[in-house]
Amino acid sequence: MSMREQAHQTGVLHSTMMRLARWLGLEGYEDMRSLYARALRETIAGEPARQGIEQGGDPGYSTAGVVADTLAAQISSLGEYGNATQLIAAANLLAQSRNLFGLGSRSGFPVANHFVHIMSFLAGGDRKVTLVGEMGGHGLDALQDAGRGDVLLAVGMSPYERTTIDMARQSARQGVRVVAITDSSVSPLVRIAQETIIVPSNSQSFFRSMAPAFAAVEILAALTALRSETNAAERVKQLDEQLAAFGIYWKPTR
Repeated sequence: MSMREQAHQTGVLHSTMMRLARWLGLEGYEDMRSLYARALRETIAGEPARQGIEQGGDPGYSTAGVVADTLAAQISSLGEYGNATQLIAAANLLAQSRNLFGLGSRSGFPVANHFVHIMSFLAGGDRKVTLVGEMGGHGLDALQDAGRGDVLLAVGMSPYERTTIDMARQSARQGVRVVAITDSSVSPLVRIAQETIIVPSNSQSFFRSMAPAFAAVEILAALTALRSETNAAERVKQLDEQLAAFGIYWKPTR
């Protein structure tokens, strides 16, 4: 319901709903409503699969279709005007950066790793693209010399990992501009980031979906390549040839 509808049914002034939201630490009523809506969606997450199991049948065919359709719709929504605007603004920051860093913990780590991998194709000269994470305890070390002109992509989904929030906040203090990929407008990363890309993570399976976050990273890379002085296609070709020369790729034996 709208704020006025909710206030009317509750028997209070609509301004009371705004004060309640702020008392809860939110920006306004819309943030409070979005939290409730997300809770409703998550309540039914995995329902098709569970129903199939409870009914004693093979849920495979119906579940595969439902999950695939949901993912397709979520990824397709990234191209809508509001989402595309967020992606374009974030890509502008990435294209102007001196160095790039990818940060993520747990489910966010592979997304950050994918970001670093594909953005490394656009690196050149003194520009570096670095993965920041918990592996080997090198998280803070990697960001030690980061500062103005650098950009950090931070990936975090609910429940939000403290490590990601703390590292993103410290980076911002050092003058690093932060781009966040997260799942809610009330995510703690939103308050830290200069640009935020909101992606859905609810799923029709038992697990949270990271597919929209991966898709957002690939769209970001494509948009950044358009704004980069580096010839992305030529750079990819050169790196592939170099890796092939080192014997990285598998070749069939004759």
